[in-house]
Amino acid sequence: MAKAGAMERMKRKDYEKELEKLQVELCHLQDYVRENKLRVIVLFEGRDAAGKGGTIKAITEKVSPRVFRVVALPAPSDREKSQLFFQRYMKHFPAGGEVVIFDRSWYNRAGVEYVMGFCSPAEHDRFLSLCPQMEKYVIDGGIILIKVWLEVGMEEQERRFTARIDDPVRQWKLSPMDLESFKRWYDYSRARDLMLKKTSTKHAPWYIIRSDDKRRARLNCIAHLLRAIPYKRIRKTKVKLPKRSDKGRYNDQATLRGMNFVTERY
Repeated sequence: MAKAGAMERMKRKDYEKELEKLQVELCHLQDYVRENKLRVIVLFEGRDAAGKGGTIKAITEKVSPRVFRVVALPAPSDREKSQLFFQRYMKHFPAGGEVVIFDRSWYNRAGVEYVMGFCSPAEHDRFLSLCPQMEKYVIDGGIILIKVWLEVGMEEQERRFTARIDDPVRQWKLSPMDLESFKRWYDYSRARDLMLKKTSTKHAPWYIIRSDDKRRARLNCIAHLLRAIPYKRIRKTKVKLPKRSDKGRYNDQATLRGMNFVTERY
């Protein structure tokens, strides 16, 4: 396996060229998912600052939010804490014609909850034991499940955290929990290793993507999704704009005079 960070970072021009091609294919995938009522779950996990948000944005920016739906759940409420653990996630599962992307998922229990002591060792063990069974139930029910782990190196994570400290539009990304996770690098490494060992199964394997170069990671991830979800291009009738009717014609701009328009500062 190549050493993380050994490859030269991808140039923006090359990245944007390849991204456009892949986003066109995502639109074709979207048509197929919608027409064939596929149900797909894609979940993203990884260390803090591994690039989950940027990868999800690259996937979703050219497709319909009615088909590609992103779920990023906050901390559970008191009511949710009293439910079955998987319950709060399952209510967001896809209906026919939907791709649900989990920006972090039930694997919180194997990561942050376990490392930070938000669940007991017994709850953690129970999760690792039951999770493969739950996922098999989901897959046997006809849902396509794709699990992606973004792996960022220690030095690159530190660089990204430092950049957030100095950037006023990214400071919100740096929470006290992020700082605590930064301290506990090896605790998270051990939790990751145990999670992969226990939950990477034949029916629901984990796929790991190196993300020290965010651009390469995004492209590799989209290419993987396009391979993992079987689809064909849907033949479409070419769309033509109809002729506008002049019936009821009037000066519809004159009626806006005197209304409150935003000052054009740009």
